[in-house]
Amino acid sequence: MSVDARHGLNRHVTLPGSLVLDGGGSLTPVEIAYETYGTLSPERDNAILVCHALTGDQHLASVHPRTGKPGWWARMVGPGKPIDTDRFCVVCPNVLGSCMGTSGPASIDPATGRPYGMAFPVITVRDMVRAQAMLLDHLGIGALAAVVGGSMGGMQALSWAATFPDRVRAALVIASTARHTAQNIAFHEVGRQAIMADPRWQGGDYGDAPPAAGLAVARMAAHITYLSEAGLTEKFGRRLQARDAQEDPKLSFGFDADFQVESYLRHQGLSFVDRFDANSYLYITRAMDYFDLAEEHGGRLADAFRGSATRFCIVSFDTDWLYPTAESRTVVHALNAAGLAVSFVELSSPYGHDAFLLDSPALDRVVGGFLGAA
Repeated sequence: MSVDARHGLNRHVTLPGSLVLDGGGSLTPVEIAYETYGTLSPERDNAILVCHALTGDQHLASVHPRTGKPGWWARMVGPGKPIDTDRFCVVCPNVLGSCMGTSGPASIDPATGRPYGMAFPVITVRDMVRAQAMLLDHLGIGALAAVVGGSMGGMQALSWAATFPDRVRAALVIASTARHTAQNIAFHEVGRQAIMADPRWQGGDYGDAPPAAGLAVARMAAHITYLSEAGLTEKFGRRLQARDAQEDPKLSFGFDADFQVESYLRHQGLSFVDRFDANSYLYITRAMDYFDLAEEHGGRLADAFRGSATRFCIVSFDTDWLYPTAESRTVVHALNAAGLAVSFVELSSPYGHDAFLLDSPALDRVVGGFLGAA
């Protein structure tokens, strides 16, 4: 399999064989949509796998076909950039359970000829990683120079290193965690209940009339966790939303969006429903909630990495309260206990969890420096 796409190429493959799932049973067939950037070396040893977050996709550094916006990490990936496609072949797959071409609830169930809906099997982060390994097998990539991911992408990077240690030379984990806390699970449950309470959800069988209102509320609740209090205060404070260019903003004494932050969250919710599937949101958030790398390895996190030769870099942000620095330190301590090479840095940013997606020269230097030694 040739992998050569210097400017990014959107691909889709139906993989042979079945994917055995953590929850029992298997999935057949397995379809994966992915993008590639750069050229695979003759030795096939320069591949980097970039794993996306909950609402991300394979459009890493290319224009998104639905929104027309640049790829979610276009500033990070490309010729001469921190993830340098002049040196590396970058592969970014859409995760299992998603809605951008990889097998998920909106895919056709071969047994019925209709979309799976809620008949799609419940999946885990490790299932996502196993599907990605199947894709790499298809591409003829035995080992990775590095696996890189932020947020849920970081969970996948950790799972890769634990599940396939012989296939990962380096792992870069940004703004992530080795397990979901009760607070993480609680926020996701609010979002799931908002979707399932929408009359249009119809038990997941909503066809062309999705539960847009519920999904928008789910996105609004989640988006708050991606920001910081300081960032929200700086950007919006208690400033009022202008409704008429000829008048000063004022209270409506009603339930319209009086405050700018309300208008911002409503916009985030409405724009999200145009590009994401409600059932996929249910499945992927559930996979994240089930993620507990220590539990998968007998209850001790260090045992997940014992015997590995993978080199790690762990990055956190000081204003990230979704996956705070303490969560990253837990991973670092486990890696130290397992005797692995690990570097750790906490970066300062006013932007909270989303800082890894935004302009951050300090993160660029960390990523470029770590991968430069790959």
